[in-house]
Order: sequence, then structure tokens, then C-alpha cells
Amino acid sequence: MNLRRRSRRAGAEVHTSAMNDIMFFLLLFFLIASTVTNPNVIKLLLPKSSSGKSVSKKTIVVSVTKDLRYYVDRKEVKLADLSNTLSAYKSQASALTIVLYVDKTIAIQDVVEIMDISQKLNIKLVLATEPK
Repeated sequence: MNLRRRSRRAGAEVHTSAMNDIMFFLLLFFLIASTVTNPNVIKLLLPKSSSGKSVSKKTIVVSVTKDLRYYVDRKEVKLADLSNTLSAYKSQASALTIVLYVDKTIAIQDVVEIMDISQKLNIKLVLATEPK
């Protein structure tokens, strides 16, 4: 019988120095990716423009999709109710601007209808475009 004790036992070690680098890069990737994506955006193909301004005051986003669905701040609204909805926003803020996002395949008459509504309510309107 072998009654001797084993004096040297192999110890288990885990080296985690490379793991810190990997976790840092993953964290950095997800932070950058989360700032780029916006999940609450309605997909539209905007027309292109070489000059553009950003609007900084109280704004309302009005979007028109290619199948003529109207959205006010990501809530679907019928064209007949658009004037009432915008007047409700107008009563909340005095200096109001509408940022109009329209798909580039939409007929100009549909855009003019929204422009007429904003003109009647005395609200500034800005047409959103994509930079070239």
C-alpha cells in the first residue's frame, strides 16, 4: 500500500486578462449600436437636398407613407382628423413647427393638403429631406 501523501497538487487557474478586453469591446460596440438605431421610426424614402437646416423649437413629426397613411408623432391619424390633431398640439405650444416626412413616391397634391392645413392653423412647416 502506498501511504505517502501527494505533496504537489496541480492547481486550477483561470486567466481572465483577455476576457476584460473582450468585454470592454462588446460593451463599446453595443453602446455605439444603440445610439445609431431608432426602433420607433417609420420607414420612408426621403427626397434628397444639398442644403438643410435643423429645427430646434417645439416640433411635431408628421409622416406620410407610400400607401397614404398619416402619422402624427408615430400615432396613426386619418386625413380628416389631421387638422383637429394639429390644432390640439397648437394649443399646447405657441411656437410650433411641423417636420413633414413624406415618402418620395407620394403625389405632390397630398403634400399640399398638409401644407394647407398647417397654413390655416398658422403653424410653420418644414419638409424633411435626406442629405445628398
